[in-house]
Amino acid sequence: KTKLEPYGFKKDNKTYTYEKNFLNNNFKAVISIDEKGTISGKVIDLQVNDEFLGLRTDAIGDFVNSVRDSYKDILNDIKKHCYKKEYFVYNQTNRITKYIIKKYHNEPEFLWEKLPTCGVFRNERNNKWYAIIMNIDISKIDSGTGEVEIMNVKLEREEIQKLIKKDGYYKAYHMGKADWITIILNDTLDDKEITNLIDKSYNIINSK
Repeated sequence: KTKLEPYGFKKDNKTYTYEKNFLNNNFKAVISIDEKGTISGKVIDLQVNDEFLGLRTDAIGDFVNSVRDSYKDILNDIKKHCYKKEYFVYNQTNRITKYIIKKYHNEPEFLWEKLPTCGVFRNERNNKWYAIIMNIDISKIDSGTGEVEIMNVKLEREEIQKLIKKDGYYKAYHMGKADWITIILNDTLDDKEITNLIDKSYNIINSK
């Protein structure tokens, strides 16, 4: 939020709004971002002072495409200057992700269209997975309801049997339960404890 007003957004109550004319001042983009970060926008045709509906229809042609492309350029510039890249929702998940990227130079791969929030980390040498992050409803692994983010890592079977008796650890969700374990990423566990297990998982996979 601290970047919005310096960029040119104006705050009205709890909404930030940005306006910019484009294509020789024939059109105006109006972009709004609410307090939750939800972004919405529209394009006004200034010649008729009404919304340009061709932006979101199946209309084709050089003219319509030029309006769409210019509008996308405005959105991309906002993204470049006002946003920071975060792969996941929760703070601990993003801290852990930054650790992996820095140490192993692996960014998460989002492999499935139907599971857009499921990120896989793989060893570049042998292409094997050593960590998987996904968001699920807590009811799938524990009592209660509500979205949580979890990580699956591969460990020695003896260590898995010890860990699943502790808070924050669960039998592997959607992975082989003998060789994988699920960790909840809601600050129940210390970052250092989790990154140590990631290192172990990476070394197991790396030795295969």
